[in-house]
Amino acid sequence: MKILLEFRVLRSHWSIQTLCRIFHHSHKTFATWNFSDYEAVGRCEQEVPEYFNFASDVLDKWSQIEKERKGPSNPALWWINGKGDEIKWSFEELGFLSKKLANVLSGPCSLQRGDRVLAILPRIPEWWLLNVACMRTGVTIIPGTTQLTAQDIGYRLLASKAKCIITTDELAPAVDSVVSKCQSLKTKLIVSESSRAEWLNFSDLLKAAPSVHNCVKTKTQDPMAIYFTSGATGSPKMVEHSYGSLGLGSFLCGRYWMNLTPSDIMWNTSDTAWIKAAFGSVFGPWFQGTCVFVHAMPHFDSRATLETLCRYPVTTLCSSPTAYRMLVQQDLTRYAFKALKHCLSGGEPLNPEVMAQWKSQTGLTIYEGYGQTEIGMICANMKGMKIKPGSLGKAVPPLNVQIIDENGSALPAGKEGDIAIKVDAKQPFTFFTQYLDDPVKTAATIRGNFYITGDRGSMDEDGYIWFMGRCDDVIISSGYRIGPFEIESALIKHPAVLESAAVSSPDPIRGEVVKAFVVLSPSFKSQDPKKLACELQDHVKKVTAPYKYPRKIEFVQQLPKNIAGKIKRNELRNKEWGHV
Repeated sequence: MKILLEFRVLRSHWSIQTLCRIFHHSHKTFATWNFSDYEAVGRCEQEVPEYFNFASDVLDKWSQIEKERKGPSNPALWWINGKGDEIKWSFEELGFLSKKLANVLSGPCSLQRGDRVLAILPRIPEWWLLNVACMRTGVTIIPGTTQLTAQDIGYRLLASKAKCIITTDELAPAVDSVVSKCQSLKTKLIVSESSRAEWLNFSDLLKAAPSVHNCVKTKTQDPMAIYFTSGATGSPKMVEHSYGSLGLGSFLCGRYWMNLTPSDIMWNTSDTAWIKAAFGSVFGPWFQGTCVFVHAMPHFDSRATLETLCRYPVTTLCSSPTAYRMLVQQDLTRYAFKALKHCLSGGEPLNPEVMAQWKSQTGLTIYEGYGQTEIGMICANMKGMKIKPGSLGKAVPPLNVQIIDENGSALPAGKEGDIAIKVDAKQPFTFFTQYLDDPVKTAATIRGNFYITGDRGSMDEDGYIWFMGRCDDVIISSGYRIGPFEIESALIKHPAVLESAAVSSPDPIRGEVVKAFVVLSPSFKSQDPKKLACELQDHVKKVTAPYKYPRKIEFVQQLPKNIAGKIKRNELRNKEWGHV
């Protein structure tokens, strides 16, 4: 889309208290809800509202605030592609364009409230417009990664019964190859500068669409988005989220973990298919009036990332542990970040060694968060908290996180068990509503009064959660339970190790033993592999309990990962056990 809207950037100094007063006193313009109310809901001090729509209740209010300001502020969206192209939209411009797109969805695309649209788009501005337009029309969005194959796309179309698909030129042929089997699909919308047979053109329709649109009134529990899980333990499941779980559930996350204000510029490197993109690139920042910064790089590039942080005034960076592991391999002392002051990590546990390397070279602390597609943020290290390297932080409001045994009883501090969330008679509003079309799987997540995350860990006396691994990832060798994350964290402390993954491997005597797949740093690739393997084994014995060391080590060029950057330990484990 060739819409380049220039907007001069000037850092805003409006405090959150001032904005609360604006919301509170402008009752003739705004609804009766304000920021204080949202915080009260998050802390369970006030009931969740019956109706909520992020587009009208939050974004349109920020647009109105912009109109009342006398000076310019940060844009709502700041997009670059690394090739000199740049787009900046204010909240008012975002509102204008998203209303036009809402008319496209309900007009030429013939979508009605409750219909579903599969959105397979890279990091382009149209993805952000589509998110807001779906909120305005009550259409349920289903984000998908551009790495999907034709078979993947067909499965998602059939399972979700989506009536519309939106994608780019790159994936249009794959869609065309499977649509004959997808009877529910009625409309194909393409983001392209050229036309394609049997496809509606996004840009052409957007230009012609009217800009007046009345946002639908949605209940907090109405479905808003569907996310397909990675399918690591079977076919991908459909995780349904509501306007409350994603919209309202993001408030405390953006305010306290991300620590955002209207003066900040937030860069979240997540792929658009990952729910972390919703929390870190849509709801969390925009709830706080923060500018969302986007770099359209198709694949993570360490040098491009560091150069971007030096050139643009990004104040807050959120990325995966894998990305940080790649970044610390660079000489960070050569880079002078323009405005970076707050760093976040999520998606999988962050190795303490990587955190230490980042801190020593940049002076910045990485604040780790822990969450799931189904729940959103569960635990986090908030700004101002004491950081315990290697821990996931403490439970975030309104969640009560406990470590429980197989009977659903809470365990004392220091005891390993299942990481679970207390639900009692009423589950927290941040929870997903259901696994769509799978009531058995939905019910299986509950054990007594707890929701089971599927992760293993422990809690210390201060309430910090320590991750051990996915339940399926835990290795039981000679009766000892060994978490892969501890082995990987020990290995990465050795200069030869760039990345590693620890899984169980069959053993005739011990039942199973630890096997480590190791990606070597470039300077160590020429060394004798047998000698280096022994050196790494001795290293792990010194760093952690000797019985945990990897009795098998295999050097590999790369580790299998999903789109979120998480290591696919199950794939490595299946190969070891011959389950391929």
